[in-house]
Amino acid sequence: MKTDVVVVGGGPAGLSAAIEMGSRGVKVVVVDDHPTPGGKLLGQLHEEGNAKIWWKGKEYAEDLIRKTRSANVQILSGKQVWGLEAGWKVHVSDLTKNEEALIIRAECILLATGAVEKPVPLPGWTLPGVISIGAAQVMTNVYGVLPGKRVIVAGIDILSLSIARAMKLAGADVVGIFMLPKNPFAPHSSPISQLDALKNLTHHAPSRWIRGSGRLLKSKTGKKLAARFYPPMGIKMWGIPIYLRHSLQAIIGQTEVESVSIAKIDVNGGLTEKVTNIHVDCVCLSGGLTPLYELAATAGCKFVHIEGLSGVVPLHNRELQTNIPNLFVAGNITGIESAKVAMSQGRLAGLSICKRLYAGAVNVAEIEKGINHVNCVRATADIQFHPKIIEARLELERLWKENVVYS
Repeated sequence: MKTDVVVVGGGPAGLSAAIEMGSRGVKVVVVDDHPTPGGKLLGQLHEEGNAKIWWKGKEYAEDLIRKTRSANVQILSGKQVWGLEAGWKVHVSDLTKNEEALIIRAECILLATGAVEKPVPLPGWTLPGVISIGAAQVMTNVYGVLPGKRVIVAGIDILSLSIARAMKLAGADVVGIFMLPKNPFAPHSSPISQLDALKNLTHHAPSRWIRGSGRLLKSKTGKKLAARFYPPMGIKMWGIPIYLRHSLQAIIGQTEVESVSIAKIDVNGGLTEKVTNIHVDCVCLSGGLTPLYELAATAGCKFVHIEGLSGVVPLHNRELQTNIPNLFVAGNITGIESAKVAMSQGRLAGLSICKRLYAGAVNVAEIEKGINHVNCVRATADIQFHPKIIEARLELERLWKENVVYS
């Protein structure tokens, strides 16, 4: 098969880019390993800020899919890109047949491969009934299947908060959201560091008291006071207790999850009281997200590690071009952010690729407008996965100027 552009990933970034390019006459093929395109949009369901407006990701996904097909873009679902050769030659396997399906030759590649969850190993984590928070999201919001009847969530972040609520709305008894144990794989294992990560999310809380606490958490002293005097029985959001001063220590069961061990912790995450057991039949672990970058590595991209991007990302410029000629990136492969940012990045990547393919088809003003739109969406996004995301983007731009070997 021959085409102008191959987009790897049919999520919000990939589909948005495909729409932009396809509507301008570019021949585009989207390759996605899921049965249905849409990516994580398919499982997203949450309220935005205090506006009481529900973000229904499935509806946005359906709209993107419709627009993608209207732009004469070919979508290959259930297919996986396992190799890239310079030139570009894209190797695609059929997941239903476990064999190579075809080779696609293209002028440009856009990697919109998204993110992967970070595992959190702890005693009992391999028992049936222990799943990632992302798996709970897919089961609950995509397939309409409850992960369990009595559920505990470990790891306090925007994903665990929203998905715990979705499980409760679906009928699960969500016992509570607890801290992860002190662990080199846990992103935040002390109440103080956890509060620092949550300080920009308090505006989502239904409680006026919690919303007001966001100002207190801006200072180091404020975080210490909040961690020290946090109620032992937790603070409820949507009827779900959030236990900042208790952490999950172990998951117990013979052939499946039967209970969990919970311990009280101090402000630094150290154990302070004897462990107690709570009966549950499902444990959801939320260790955060990190960019999925393997294909970029096989293509020879340069990489950088910047804290605010939540992991290692391909070095790229403001136009989302990597150091490899005609290889672009968009979405969570560039750093963990919201679906709105991913969609705006996708549109920008589409413009940048059109500019690369057809000189004069897209002018500098259009590119600058696209860059400004991404920055605006980022600055006003309700959901931010890292408090240092804007600083990280500036650092990425600086590193590009210092290290780029191609532009």
